[in-house]
Amino acid sequence: MGTDRSDETLRLRATLASIAPGTAMRDGLERILRGRTGALIVMGHDKTVEGIATGGFTLDVPFTATGLRELAKMDGGIIVDKDLTRIIRAAVHLMPDHTIYSEETGTRHRTADRVARQTGFPVISVSQSMQIIAAYVGETRHVLEDSGQILSRANQALATLERYKMRLDEVASTLSALEIEDLVTVRDVAVVAQRLEMVTRIAREIEDYVLELGTDGRLLSLQLEELITGVDAERELVIRDYLPAGRRSKSPEELLARLEALSATELVDPAAAAKALGLGTGEHLDGAVAPRGYRLLAKVPRLPTSVVDRLVEHFGTLQKLLSAGIDDLQAVEGVGELRARSVREGLSRLAESTILERYV
Repeated sequence: MGTDRSDETLRLRATLASIAPGTAMRDGLERILRGRTGALIVMGHDKTVEGIATGGFTLDVPFTATGLRELAKMDGGIIVDKDLTRIIRAAVHLMPDHTIYSEETGTRHRTADRVARQTGFPVISVSQSMQIIAAYVGETRHVLEDSGQILSRANQALATLERYKMRLDEVASTLSALEIEDLVTVRDVAVVAQRLEMVTRIAREIEDYVLELGTDGRLLSLQLEELITGVDAERELVIRDYLPAGRRSKSPEELLARLEALSATELVDPAAAAKALGLGTGEHLDGAVAPRGYRLLAKVPRLPTSVVDRLVEHFGTLQKLLSAGIDDLQAVEGVGELRARSVREGLSRLAESTILERYV
């Protein structure tokens, strides 16, 4: 059931992207709305669609916004291909299975809902009386909003994201200092994981706004990208650093999925985050944990991932890495003298700057 829901969400996102501002379809829909006519548009064509469409005209002409607007003046539905490059039929009478459940009351909306459920294709309904554009995808109905309203909500979400990102940077910096001093507790790791997940969730919400805004969301997209660069990588590094050892331990992907599955209420509880990460329950929050060193090694310039993996595998913990000399580092496959010096100096600089940041 979860997978079906996820598929439907992806299909809705794809549909919203195809009818976002800046697209020919959105231009056509807005022309219809301004012209005070209604419309019913099926975004796809196959045998099922043919089976429920009667009458009208077979056109098979290139898709244009003006063409869509003119054809909407006639009664009946319009069928376009799924790539929105051609108008297949117009003025058709759509007769979906009347036994398909629908909560819609208006004839056009009810037909749109049933056609979407029966055919699997997105269906757009433009309401003449209510002056709204609604997209039906599977069992989902999504009403398109004015760009100004979406931008207003998106900017509020962006301001929230900025605040959360600042707090994330603070707790991540604290964790780095604690890692170097070998003073990390389960609570410290849980707090960073919490913040990373919160920032990711807000970013996803803004991504949905960007998608729906189309060309109107370009500036928002740039601001979002600047704020969340490196967050995904940091999430994975934290999990790999503190992945519980043992035969029954989960993979980083499984732990990430468990963290993502936490409700908003659970996420603010460090104990719930710690449990999702496999680090124990509430009573273990003050227990000491040792990082493997992935996070810090990722900050050493020009160090390939494969070498990072071998270094962690060889030394096992960050403390052993920090105390390793150049000869010790050279014992690792793929680490020559030059790279060993680079790792040694890089870790020393990071340790020094991180501690200074914390106490100055």
